[in-house]
Amino acid sequence: MPERSPKLPLSWILVAMLPLTIILPAFNLVNSYLQQVFMYVGINIILTASLNLINGYMGEFSVGHAAFMAIGAYVSAILTVWVFPKAYGPFVFPLVLVAGGIAAALAGLLVAVPSFRTRGDYLAIVTLAFNMIVKSALENIDAVGGPRGLLGIEKLTSMAWVYVWVVISIYCIRNVVYSNYGRGVLSIREDEIAAELVTVDTRQCKVVAFVIAAFFAGVAGGLFAHLLQFINPRSFALFPKSTEILAMVYLGGVGSIGGSILGATIFTVMLEVLRPLGVWRWVAIPLALVLLMIFRPTGIMGLREWRFLVPETEAIPEASGPAQRGAGGTPGLKEADSHGNPAD
Repeated sequence: MPERSPKLPLSWILVAMLPLTIILPAFNLVNSYLQQVFMYVGINIILTASLNLINGYMGEFSVGHAAFMAIGAYVSAILTVWVFPKAYGPFVFPLVLVAGGIAAALAGLLVAVPSFRTRGDYLAIVTLAFNMIVKSALENIDAVGGPRGLLGIEKLTSMAWVYVWVVISIYCIRNVVYSNYGRGVLSIREDEIAAELVTVDTRQCKVVAFVIAAFFAGVAGGLFAHLLQFINPRSFALFPKSTEILAMVYLGGVGSIGGSILGATIFTVMLEVLRPLGVWRWVAIPLALVLLMIFRPTGIMGLREWRFLVPETEAIPEASGPAQRGAGGTPGLKEADSHGNPAD
């Protein structure tokens, strides 16, 4: 067989792209509008990939992701506005984002522990109620601006920071999916009773996955707050924020990190392209999603993954033929090429 040329490691490519996210804005090679769109795409990728961990890989149904985003946004904004002097803002920004993520993760733990004592659709009901509780609480706390919102937030989010957190979130979620906990999460989606019979601690797997997803939603909220420079409770309402995140998950495809990237990118770009339609874009976009669900119910990349997102130790050898067993034996997951087509 002919020898293959050595591939450039993905980590090197990712590191090489980081200077571009600094150089392009610094020399105004990309206008401010496109920069903002790129940053919104990155934030939505983090939100979509984290929710896909629950709704796609675990097979549960959460509708309260915007609540964890709100907690991360408010905690990080309060720290930069009230606690740290503005002069220290750029230096403490990474710590502030982590603090917002931890606050969201703790809230996720409080929701997950009682919710996963039961099965079925109870998680959707609990997260729906939690989203409404968070929004109502923020509206009635005058210290954080109440319904008027929180002002005075410094713009600390940049293309570089969004890029770094997108890479971190994708890397961590991918590693979780292919870890022992990830195998347990996938087994829950396939058959929870069978998973328990083979000694999988299904409740622990659910809680761990839920907390990780909440953490990254909190980080995305912090990036969002320091990009928009203003947040209020309406920014994190069930409609439209949570439904937007759900739409991105199911547009890209459940159980696929590549699908999360595609879904977030396509949905965000569609919102901007159809902006001239005004309110009618909220007719065109849902109609497109309905047609997608009819003709491709699993989404664009449902239960498939790009090769570069599958760890080398999990990839299927070429000698084994078409990837019908799933990547690394993962139930129902197939490798796909760079265009999203199943690998041969």
